[in-house]
Amino acid sequence: MNDRTPAATGGMTLIEHLPFDTDEGIASRARIGLMVLATDFTIEHEWRAIMAGLDGVALYESRILNDAQITPETLRAMEPRIAAATDVILPGSPLDVVAYGCTSASMAIGEEQVFARIREVRPHARCTTPITAAFAAFRALKARRIGVLTPYRADVNRIVAEYIAARGFEVPVFGSFNEQDDGIVARITPASIKRGVETILSHAAVDAVFVSCTSVRLAEAARGIEAETGVPITSSNHAMAWHALRLAGVDDVMPQWGRLFEAQIA
Repeated sequence: MNDRTPAATGGMTLIEHLPFDTDEGIASRARIGLMVLATDFTIEHEWRAIMAGLDGVALYESRILNDAQITPETLRAMEPRIAAATDVILPGSPLDVVAYGCTSASMAIGEEQVFARIREVRPHARCTTPITAAFAAFRALKARRIGVLTPYRADVNRIVAEYIAARGFEVPVFGSFNEQDDGIVARITPASIKRGVETILSHAAVDAVFVSCTSVRLAEAARGIEAETGVPITSSNHAMAWHALRLAGVDDVMPQWGRLFEAQIA
């Protein structure tokens, strides 16, 4: 009897070692790893919506422990956990890009420190964070004067404003909902976000608006807000999804997601 000869086992015919073929699987174009905050309700929804129509692009996620209260101290406390949260995404399999899903922590810790923790376990992956992606988005949109909208409390807002300005961009107007609980931030309505953007635009002329925080829901409203205001808009999730795709070599033009998704990395 050879391996493919049926064998009777308790009334069941067992056929083993059936022949099969393989292909590139669902990630034939790109494997993208995403670290999601333990308290985040939003980023997976927005990224999956954006990537839904892209054949061969696969998204794989892990969760990283964080505090629901967003303070400089709780943000920096995540740094020692980054490598482990990266390591559990398809262990032993290559990833084209690894994205760390926290905007304010990327600034409180520092982008290069975040990348260093990722590369401890994924030395060959390209890396991005929401603020890394935002800077790439500003350059792609040729934007220098940036209006910023956040949900953060005052001490976190100072980190954000100073970090952006230190990298050569002007921030003539900065607005905040001043809400430090991630669970509440995730429930801020898109209509409230739109009103916040309009308030920012009423106070200063800017080249683009950046809505900071991965819990904020902006991606599906971006194109409509741009059409009404005439100003490019992006957010943490929106910019980082675009940047991760472009870093992975996915250059599809996707105007349904706004002006940024018609652009390539500058």
